[in-house]
Amino acid sequence: MTFDPSVYLPDDLIERIRGRAADIDRENIFPDEDLAELRAAGYLGILVPADRGGAGLTLAEASILQQRLATAAPATALALNMHLVWTGVAKVLRDRGIDDLAFVQTGAAEGEVFAFGISEAGNDLVLFDSATEAVPLPDGAYAFTGTKIFTSLAPVWTHLGVHGLDTTSPDAPQLVYGFVPRSDAVRTRDDWDTVGMRGTQSRTTELHGAVAPADRIVRRVAPGPQPDPIVFGIFSVFEILLASVYTGIGRRALDVAVSTAAQRRSRKTGLAYSQDPDIRWRVAEMALAYDALVPQIAALAHDVDAGADHGARWFSLLSGLKHRAAVSAKRIVDEAILVAGGSSFFSSSELGRLYRDVLAGQFHPSDPESAHATVAAAWLGPVPQGEDE
Repeated sequence: MTFDPSVYLPDDLIERIRGRAADIDRENIFPDEDLAELRAAGYLGILVPADRGGAGLTLAEASILQQRLATAAPATALALNMHLVWTGVAKVLRDRGIDDLAFVQTGAAEGEVFAFGISEAGNDLVLFDSATEAVPLPDGAYAFTGTKIFTSLAPVWTHLGVHGLDTTSPDAPQLVYGFVPRSDAVRTRDDWDTVGMRGTQSRTTELHGAVAPADRIVRRVAPGPQPDPIVFGIFSVFEILLASVYTGIGRRALDVAVSTAAQRRSRKTGLAYSQDPDIRWRVAEMALAYDALVPQIAALAHDVDAGADHGARWFSLLSGLKHRAAVSAKRIVDEAILVAGGSSFFSSSELGRLYRDVLAGQFHPSDPESAHATVAAAWLGPVPQGEDE
């Protein structure tokens, strides 16, 4: 049976979310109404198995939903991505016989919001190291001290998934992954005033000895690249869902361009712009770029769902997917703006907002430099130590 995304994101819900997006962007506020409606619709639990109260969808199906949500409100979709990453990781681990994140699944099904607190300023190793200090406590808990950036869902999360470096245990150093609740030890800066993706409210988070209880410490792994399932889980779900959001932006820009081309008329010829050969070429370029993204996302998401073994190629495939989606989406929006003409330069224009939102794609891991380095290493091998790249 063909998956029908309108079952989980009905047309009327999509239109209400789209109708709020401009005001949310203009006012630089969190989309509380979007979250409330999506929570009520069970969206927080789409990747949670049915036996734990969720919809039991696959990653491939969730990626389709995120593409659809992004056509209405990219910032809402990107914010929800960070919750879905953790529920997706829980699914990837459980599918492989590891049930360390059962509390994420049951909590998400009950409406709790899990945020992603991994990114740190200057830490280009991302999952492979951390500038945050993780201090072990006698009862098996950990106290985390450090600063996390781009913490989407900042005003509303109930649990923040973080990682930090334990340098004091006998087997140190170890990267520790855990979940901290909101407390006085967690401070959120009101510093999110950006060019685009404003509704995500991805504010800076300070951890001042924030404690993750022992039963919320989910993994301890050695720093550096290594095949632990939590690293693969985070990277695979994160990259696929990011690619989905930016592909959704591309689709919306394409739809707006097609509609605008049909409505605009040339004073010189009297014909609709949709009949102008230059405009038709631009729309074709947009469609060619968009059409290539959807099957790529579906193929890799299905492989994650099925437990396919791409070995060492996984990281280059996933980082390449995210990179292509972000670059292609920006190219599509660029072309859409040229099709629409000068009206898209106004801040009230939807294409103007999509143009600002799509810029964020280049900053998420894997950024262009990291993606190229990963793919080059997959095809050419690593650069020997001591030699210039």
